[in-house]
Amino acid sequence: MAACMKLGSKSDAFQRQGQAWFCTTGLPSDVIVEVGEMSFHLHKFPLLSRSGVMERLIADASEQEEGCLIQLPQIPGGSKTFELVAKFCYGVKLELTSANVVHLRCAAEHLEMTEDYGEANLISQTEIFLNQVVLRNWKDSLKALQTCDDVISEAEELQIPKRCIDSLAAKACTDPNLFGWPVMEHGGPMQSPGGSVLWNGISTGARPKHSSSDWWYEDASSLSLPLYKRLISAMESRGVKREIVAGSLNCYAKKYLPGINRRQGASKASNNRVVAPLSEEDQKILLEEIDQLLPLQKGLCATKFLFGLLRTAKILKANPTCVSNLEKRIGVQLDQATLEDLLMTNSSDSMETLYDVDCVQRILEHFLTMDGGGGGGGGGESPESVEDGGSQLMGSPSLTPITMVAKLIDGFLAEVASDVILKLPKFQSLAAAVPEYARPLDDGLYRAIDIYLKSHPWLAESDREQLCRLMDCQKLSLEACTHAAQNERLPLRVIVQVLFFEQLQLRTSIAGCFLVSDNLDVVRGS
Repeated sequence: MAACMKLGSKSDAFQRQGQAWFCTTGLPSDVIVEVGEMSFHLHKFPLLSRSGVMERLIADASEQEEGCLIQLPQIPGGSKTFELVAKFCYGVKLELTSANVVHLRCAAEHLEMTEDYGEANLISQTEIFLNQVVLRNWKDSLKALQTCDDVISEAEELQIPKRCIDSLAAKACTDPNLFGWPVMEHGGPMQSPGGSVLWNGISTGARPKHSSSDWWYEDASSLSLPLYKRLISAMESRGVKREIVAGSLNCYAKKYLPGINRRQGASKASNNRVVAPLSEEDQKILLEEIDQLLPLQKGLCATKFLFGLLRTAKILKANPTCVSNLEKRIGVQLDQATLEDLLMTNSSDSMETLYDVDCVQRILEHFLTMDGGGGGGGGGESPESVEDGGSQLMGSPSLTPITMVAKLIDGFLAEVASDVILKLPKFQSLAAAVPEYARPLDDGLYRAIDIYLKSHPWLAESDREQLCRLMDCQKLSLEACTHAAQNERLPLRVIVQVLFFEQLQLRTSIAGCFLVSDNLDVVRGS
């Protein structure tokens, strides 16, 4: 339940009629205050006794013959806030809440409602409520910060956003189990001020159990982008872990960029409160900001999430730097991607291919250039060690990052090979970009080449031979050799090579069987 502070003691004497408010104290109105389209028929003394600005304006207006008319077009919060200000001046009962205190504090400053115009004036009352109630509570600090957007320039002068952000950052960077906040909601157990669980209003002494450090993600995502960025910056300055920042950015992006979730099925984002959709331009700006805020470190964001950002960036035509940054982020952890991730529809105007083959090649190149070209993202093996392990065709290849990526790219090549508008040089370029040592077996590459040949029957014999040079017939499994030997789409020279190596494999296998048999005979004879 949101905190509040009660002011005033008199019963409400204000009545609204259309676009006008009347104070029904029995005395005729002697001043009209116009705020926007609303007019307030009030009395001079309650206003001038609380506000320096109203005192001067009433004095100036009283000199005019046509009556006392005052216009307040610039008052923060507009007519709704001035209605509360007027009630305060009359001593009418009203409640200060986290939803109205910022507007009232700014309006009080604008109207010079200081202690020079009566004790416990509106400036001091709103400051007390802000400092002693709102800023000590997570939900109230958040609500107050949200309302700053409407009066941001006035609120900034009073440092209200900074105070709210500092309060929120301090709470988000602290283990909530230590203090028992934020108060659990949505049907969970209530808490005492000390943080213990209440059962029918009686403390049980038990401490509430909170989830991990992501408990504030959803709340923070309700902030406007400028205020959210400042909150994240404040948290980083307090030393919050990068993975926590990345998690919050993930939550924020999924809430306002619907394109990220389109190919992920039901996601946590679907549980978020419904938000007004952003325009495409605002989505583009948000996406570029998210890219700038994301920490540069492998594994902080799920690869699927990064691909979602990249797809959305291309659709929204984000700036080239943003697209390039996302490609680099994905390249760092390409071994964690899936084939579905790579199948990004080509959104360029040229439409040279159905899928964005160029983008995948750039991502692959980023992966290969990591660690000075070591090709393992810090976890791969050297070319020599992979070759040694992969020279035995019947052995199972070790799943190092580079071999996983090679298998992924071969799968992608097989998917795009059926695209009749995919030019041979583009297919060859991507296939050749995978280092030879990364493929212990060339079965996946052979499958992709075969699909390409089937989908492009018009290829000249020289182009077919050039395409088949991408694979090493010595690295085909016995099953792949058997298939290739009967494949009429392959050039004759390749079929001859396949038959030769197939026979070689069979001889090696038979010799191996005889060797095992001889060894068994020796053992038995001994």
